[in-house]
Amino acid sequence: MGTSERKRTLTVGLFVLVGLIILVAGILVLGTQQNKFSKNLVITTFFKDVKGLKVGNNVWFSGVKVGIIKEITFQSIDDVKVVMHIEEKSSEFIREDVNAKLGSDGLIGNAIVSLVGGTDRVPPIKDGDVIKSVNGTDTEAMFATLQANNENLVEITKNFAILSKQMVEGKGTVGALLTDSTIAESLKGSVGSLNKVMSDANKATANLAALMTKLNGNQGLIHDLTTDTEVFASLRQSAAQLQGVTQTATALMSNLNETSKRLNDKDNAVGVLLNDPATAVEIKAILNNLNASTAKLDENMKALQSNFLFRGYFKKQLKEQEKALKAVN
Repeated sequence: MGTSERKRTLTVGLFVLVGLIILVAGILVLGTQQNKFSKNLVITTFFKDVKGLKVGNNVWFSGVKVGIIKEITFQSIDDVKVVMHIEEKSSEFIREDVNAKLGSDGLIGNAIVSLVGGTDRVPPIKDGDVIKSVNGTDTEAMFATLQANNENLVEITKNFAILSKQMVEGKGTVGALLTDSTIAESLKGSVGSLNKVMSDANKATANLAALMTKLNGNQGLIHDLTTDTEVFASLRQSAAQLQGVTQTATALMSNLNETSKRLNDKDNAVGVLLNDPATAVEIKAILNNLNASTAKLDENMKALQSNFLFRGYFKKQLKEQEKALKAVN
């Protein structure tokens, strides 16, 4: 065998070896991706819409790839059966109350199944388990929302352009404020007035603060009224006494009113004396008779003093009176 033939044979053998190495490496990579060389658990879930999910797509849990999709079949008109192979070494961290949710690799990547949730109160998943599914992010709905937002933004931009044009042309209140110097001067005057009002308000606030400082001091009647319990108690007692006097005066006035009312009536002696003219004439006649009787009684007494039977008695009485006067003096 010549040298050239040996070189050709060596080259062919080298290419065959490299091809075998690439083939084995591809088989190992594909087998690893398809979990061919690890023990797996078969887990099933059901979706109403798998949204482009395919056999061979990944299954993720907490951001880590834990399995692949092995089968997608229709179970009924409303359910799509999805069979997943989950790595046994990762299954101990995935609980039976975990939920399956559709997602994607990035914004527009391949569809995936994400396992979410799960608590330590339940045991890990086991081969043949069926887990619940939940609705995931709907990319089409998200894009529809973005499209609606874009349309709204365009409409807002158009309205703002119209508004800014009207403002530049002096239309509307804001446009008038921007272009009419008279309104601007009036607004400036209003602002000046407002500043004056605020200045006055600040002065009033300062005066109020000074008054509050005085009230919080240890001087003045108001301080005593608000802080001295003795003064407050005295004022309360005075108020109570004044209320009592007021009640007494009210009762007195009520009694006076009742008395004056009774005086106007003729069913009592005083009322008859004040209001009955006939009674007044009779009383006047009685008084006249009394006066006449008194005068006659005086004449009778003088006559008795002149009578010899009583003359000694009256002289004795006169002497005793004189003796009493001398004793006093």
